[in-house]
Amino acid sequence: LLILSAPAIRRALDRTDAGTVVRAVDGDTIDVRIDSRVVRVRLLGVDTPETHDPDRPVGCFGPEAAAFTSAVLTGRRVTLEDDAERTDPYGRRLAYVHLGGMRFNDVLLARGDARLLVIPPNGSHAREMLAAEMEARRTRRGLWGACADAW
Repeated sequence: LLILSAPAIRRALDRTDAGTVVRAVDGDTIDVRIDSRVVRVRLLGVDTPETHDPDRPVGCFGPEAAAFTSAVLTGRRVTLEDDAERTDPYGRRLAYVHLGGMRFNDVLLARGDARLLVIPPNGSHAREMLAAEMEARRTRRGLWGACADAW
């Protein structure tokens, strides 16, 4: 017989976890302390320019995106919302990151710090996220104005 605690039942039903961001790895990857463990989280639906890939140069606007994610999320309590898949092939948790009633993934798109990246079967918020990216493109915010090819 398996007996689940109230938090475990809530997580199973809601498909969410809450934790504190301990560091931003780059613009679209963070480390979050959940209970007593630190989990690497890859933000769903966004792709920021590279800053740490040893086989590729630092991407245009990558440092700015990483600095923004770090400044906004480090030390903050966030809620992680799952989609269809909970982890990626690298073992990272996949999540939409909520902070103070907003989905941070959308903030990155709206600021022009990221481009939309939907990898099926994850994509439950793709429509709203595409609208955020399109507005950033239209107004040439962030990488859409700073980078000649906007990769």
